[in-house]
Amino acid sequence: MKLSVIIVNYNVKYFLEQCLLSVEESNFPFEYEVFVVDNNSSDNSIAYLSEKFPNVFFIANSDNPGFAKANNQCIKVSKGEYILLLNPDTVVGENVFSNVCDFADKNPIAGAIGVKMINGYGEFLAESKRGFPTPWASFCKIFGLTKLFPNSTFFGRYHLKYLDENSIHRVDVLAGAFMLLRRSALNKSGLLDEDFFMYGEDIDLSYRIMKAGYENYYLPEKIIHYKGESTKKDIKYVKVFYQAMHIFFKKHYPHFGKIYSLFITSGIYARAAVAAMKRIITAVFNIKKTKKGLNVVLLDHSSLSYSQIINKMDKEKRKNTEYRIYSPKSGMIIGSNFAEKANNDAEQ
Repeated sequence: MKLSVIIVNYNVKYFLEQCLLSVEESNFPFEYEVFVVDNNSSDNSIAYLSEKFPNVFFIANSDNPGFAKANNQCIKVSKGEYILLLNPDTVVGENVFSNVCDFADKNPIAGAIGVKMINGYGEFLAESKRGFPTPWASFCKIFGLTKLFPNSTFFGRYHLKYLDENSIHRVDVLAGAFMLLRRSALNKSGLLDEDFFMYGEDIDLSYRIMKAGYENYYLPEKIIHYKGESTKKDIKYVKVFYQAMHIFFKKHYPHFGKIYSLFITSGIYARAAVAAMKRIITAVFNIKKTKKGLNVVLLDHSSLSYSQIINKMDKEKRKNTEYRIYSPKSGMIIGSNFAEKANNDAEQ
């Protein structure tokens, strides 16, 4: 078997449905399998989707063991030469899987491959290609130098914005939202580190794959990632994110100078405190982040393929414009922070 697709779900059944529809309509010139691991969702995800997608292997966890452990569950029983970690809040073009696997076939040094991700506004997501959070890159990120000099090869190593988003590159870090893994590379590097509950496990795995003698590649194949739909945006997850940064730093830079280590660690927790405070203020005063004069463009999948929709969003993105996709198979309209039956939306 060529490819095993693994999706970890938590309370995003409508986004997952659209994701599975895009997988179902993809062009597969080879044998593949799809797994969905549900981390104890409360939205009835398994019951809602299992009858609609009889060829998908559904696994229902009785608790939420985290992203890394859930993926490892499936990796251990999967059969593919390649393993794809895919977020449930993604939409994939019809030829992405075949093109990425073809690149992997032709480049045996490629241990992991990522793609160009855009959000529901058509904007490029910088985490599609990143550098390792080395002490210097972490320093620049935490203290704002990366934001001040985003295209600098000296200060901008964290997001690699100086690398063209529409070209192929060897990079350090790929995003777990779409991460194709060569099984032989995983056998050498080991599976996802389950010390990371959520966030950071993709950085850690990217690091270990390169240490195992492989390269990580970024390809300009395009997908939509409704960033953050598959996680709760509360203080708990702010804490988990910055704890993941701390785990990575301690794991891979244990012998770095104690003073510098303390400096970076203090910066990480300072950023965590600021982020948590912002979320508290937002919750207390019920502040909603909206884009002024937001326009909504509805893209109809009954007349446009997923590839055409994604290309249109990427090419024609306009300021303050959100793109929503109507799927005739599900009867749903999906966009960033938005999932609703089509007949309800049509009345607005």
